[in-house]
Amino acid sequence: MRIIVAGLAVGACGPLSLYYQPGVQVSRMQSDATRCEVTALKDAPVANQIRQRPPVYFPGNRYCTSNGCFYSPGYWVGGGLYSVDLNQDLRRRVLDICMAKKGYQPVSIPRCPANVAAAAPRAVTATLPALAQNSCAIRYDDGSWQIVTPQAPISSE
Repeated sequence: MRIIVAGLAVGACGPLSLYYQPGVQVSRMQSDATRCEVTALKDAPVANQIRQRPPVYFPGNRYCTSNGCFYSPGYWVGGGLYSVDLNQDLRRRVLDICMAKKGYQPVSIPRCPANVAAAAPRAVTATLPALAQNSCAIRYDDGSWQIVTPQAPISSE
């Protein structure tokens, strides 16, 4: 799943997914994304539909003793209810179109290996840099992140 707002860090181990335009301030990208999310929500509002999974039947068991065999009755277990937002995919497409009109494209930047993260001085990214083949992202505990491009190729160790 892509993360729309760059400041949200759902999984610290996964890649950093965000809308990208080199040279743009991160705060501007985040406010553009928020405006586009609001537009997408207006154009494709949440349309939850309640659905029910089918019930499951568990057949009875057969028990045999010296007096003969007996059967326990089977029983049904409800499948449970869940909801589906019918406009979720449409809202995602409206958001993508809105951000593309502003010059952004969705990207996924891999997490930096431990040796690269340890060597990089801590500095939260304020302006989106140009990406290179070996660019990677460092996520911090406070939800901020830093995009770095190591001088040497990244090793997988």
